Amino acid sequence: MCDLMVIYEISASVATLTMNDPERRNPLGSETIEGLIVGLRRALDDPQVSVVVITGAGDAAFSAGGDLASGFFEDPVARHSERGRFADLLRLLWSGGKPTVARVNGHALAGGFGLAVACDITLCVDDAKLGVPEVRVGLWPMMITAALARAMPQKAALELMLTGRTITPHEALRLGAVSRVVSRSGLDAAVEETVASLRNAPSSVMIGRDAFMSVASTDSDTALDRLQGGLTAVASTRDAREGVSAFVEKRPPSFGQQ
Repeated sequence: MCDLMVIYEISASVATLTMNDPERRNPLGSETIEGLIVGLRRALDDPQVSVVVITGAGDAAFSAGGDLASGFFEDPVARHSERGRFADLLRLLWSGGKPTVARVNGHALAGGFGLAVACDITLCVDDAKLGVPEVRVGLWPMMITAALARAMPQKAALELMLTGRTITPHEALRLGAVSRVVSRSGLDAAVEETVASLRNAPSSVMIGRDAFMSVASTDSDTALDRLQGGLTAVASTRDAREGVSAFVEKRPPSFGQQ
């Protein structure tokens, strides 16, 4: 990125977006949010990218959340649309069709916690502090409510929002907010292992992931109707034909883009 608030790197089929303000613990200011949106779109539009990793620079923090020192919360009405860019980022994460991995290398608080939870898979170091402390400064974690409500039991998420207390990664794991807790020395290996396991049939992953997202908040009958159509769509892909043929022929599949 030209402003370097978000660094975009690609290696093999993995695009990594790094929030790059470690001295201030990678806050989610307007430039950083915009950088994440631009980088994520770039990764989603690149047919060579199969997985997107989001992380923070340095060792102290993934992201400390909204940039309270930047004037982001001044003049609430005039800056309403600007704050909505974070909602756009979450929508893009969920609708993009490619797996996303949060590499949580340190503290993830407020919007930073919401961003980490919003990713499909969240790998977190064991000494991080996690939580939504907005209420302690007179705010409320509004937009990340959507992310937490999708991942955590409602009562647990609301308790964190009401109290503003921080939790350990192991408690977050029990609540469903993170996928795995690892040591700092094992973080990169865990990311590599996870990324490798996600290099599967891209068209089937896109259709299946979209179906999963679409039924998260629907009733059972509607969900089953959508999933039936989704199964037909997956069965019609070149990847499915290749995967089934490879299984029958007892050989590794060779997946590719449609």
